[in-house]
Amino acid sequence: MDDALLQRLHAVLGDAGLLLDPQRMAPYLSDWRNAYRGKAAAVLRPASTDEVAAAVRLCQQAGVALVPQGGNTGLCGGSIPDASGEQLVLSLTRMQRIRQLDVHNDTVTAEAGVILARLQQAAAEAGRLFPLSLGAEGSCTVGGNLATNAGGTAVLRYGNMRELTLGLEVVLPDGQIWNGLRGLRKDNTGYDLKQLFIGAEGTLGIITAAVLKLYPAIRRRATAWAALADAESAVAL
Repeated sequence: MDDALLQRLHAVLGDAGLLLDPQRMAPYLSDWRNAYRGKAAAVLRPASTDEVAAAVRLCQQAGVALVPQGGNTGLCGGSIPDASGEQLVLSLTRMQRIRQLDVHNDTVTAEAGVILARLQQAAAEAGRLFPLSLGAEGSCTVGGNLATNAGGTAVLRYGNMRELTLGLEVVLPDGQIWNGLRGLRKDNTGYDLKQLFIGAEGTLGIITAAVLKLYPAIRRRATAWAALADAESAVAL
């Protein structure tokens, strides 16, 4: 890895935003199960969209590959670099701001590094529900949920992240920032570009923030067990 590139990245990201120490880098280089392990020249931890864009521009100019990473809770190795040691991991976990919670429009604008459980809590405190729920919600991030088009336990009722998303902010491969942070339910202006990035695993751009749908809070819950004789009975139910 070119030391000059690392120096330029340090100038943009600072000490907290550029990890070179192997011990500090280690958690970013293997998946949750330790089934996938890789190497990286450095781990980038930008704290803002502008820092993401600047880092992407520098890497694009140098021809260095980036591996975007959210909470690193995936089980398929998609957020892990290869074994070459030439790639850079770009972690969004420092981008933790909930920029706006609009109770009148039932939307929340959150940065990519916001932990899902924190987003759920913020919605609940406002008397609203963000319905995405899954086993890793205490450590997975909004950006990762979007990049993988997560579904979770309530997907049949509310849909997956594609259905829960109204707008995105994305850093494109050349470092340009695409601002599509719109909270409109009815938006028929041209191409629905956000759908290209949801589920794309960071291959077309790095999601840095999103406008997400909220719903009325669930006031009462009831749980029932249903014993069924066969799969056909489950379909009928």
